[in-house]
Amino acid sequence: MNLKSIHFSIALLCLLISFNGLAQDLNKERRFKIHTVAFYNLENLFDTINDPIKFDEASPIMEMKTNRAEVYAKKVHNMARVVADIGAEVSGNSPAVIGVCEVENRSVLVDLVNDPLLLGKDYGIIHYESPDARGIDVALLYQKKLFKPSNHSSHQVDLFKDGNSRERKYTRDQLLVSGMLDGELIHLIVNHWPSRSGGEAKSRPNRVAAAKVSKRLIDSLQAKDPYAKVFMMGDLNDDPTNASLKEVLKTKSDKEDLDLKGLYNPYEDMFVKDGFGTTAYRDAWSLFDQIVMTKPLTDTEDYESFRLYKAGIYNKLYLTNKRGRYKGYPLRSFSDGGFTDGFSDHFPVYVYLIKEVKDDN
Repeated sequence: MNLKSIHFSIALLCLLISFNGLAQDLNKERRFKIHTVAFYNLENLFDTINDPIKFDEASPIMEMKTNRAEVYAKKVHNMARVVADIGAEVSGNSPAVIGVCEVENRSVLVDLVNDPLLLGKDYGIIHYESPDARGIDVALLYQKKLFKPSNHSSHQVDLFKDGNSRERKYTRDQLLVSGMLDGELIHLIVNHWPSRSGGEAKSRPNRVAAAKVSKRLIDSLQAKDPYAKVFMMGDLNDDPTNASLKEVLKTKSDKEDLDLKGLYNPYEDMFVKDGFGTTAYRDAWSLFDQIVMTKPLTDTEDYESFRLYKAGIYNKLYLTNKRGRYKGYPLRSFSDGGFTDGFSDHFPVYVYLIKEVKDDN
């Protein structure tokens, strides 16, 4: 299957720098700051140490009989390469903040941000251990010079086994982080919703339950400030058209349809109209990785504070299979019990935020 790609041309880059097109009636050039907010499923970023309280023995790297340390180092470096590249062609920088999932612990994140490709960015880490059965967590990485966290917390998703049992099924907690992005308050909710194991229909209530936790967090932020700028991001294991998003979060694909506390999902049109996806299975694309946001981030009457300019999927050629049955699919790290020297079975997603720079005089 041929992969459709989203490209930014040199002309668009120039447009972003000068942004004359925002106001054709103005004779003077307008200048804008631009930052990237992103999300990336790092596909089984596990270390080589057996943790007795986690089921990490089933991770691809732990199942390898030889070269674990070498494979781990290469996997970390590959992840660092992608993080360093996301958004850089337009913003000139890696993401100001990036949510990640499928990480085993804080240690692998420390190794990631200390890779030579990222070390100079001075990324901070916000991470909590989740009770997930596979031992994987979510986290937020942020450039300390650009984002100043003020509050963060972890929020449990209560799932229970089939029947009348009240025995819990364990999944990833959700991470809520609030802080100042270049002097402006934003909130980020990082997710990795329950999988489709057992089939989409059977597992659907688990993702609906996760969506309700995200909705409760957003509602609590908006109760304090109806104009709160909130990003809800993650590998949702649901497409933009599924019930968890359309019925629980009540996301909209058209910014004009939003009320004050509404949620905009720029990935719905990419999925429905354009056929884009972030992960593929059995010759079908899914767009499980998404960044949803509140209305104040979408207003375009002025750019005195950060506003959404563009959302996208980072699906560069080097992240894809080049040949064979899976041509065009994400080039995953592990396959058939071995390391492919690939990246992830998911493409990252990102949004560009812009704010006009006013002259002091």
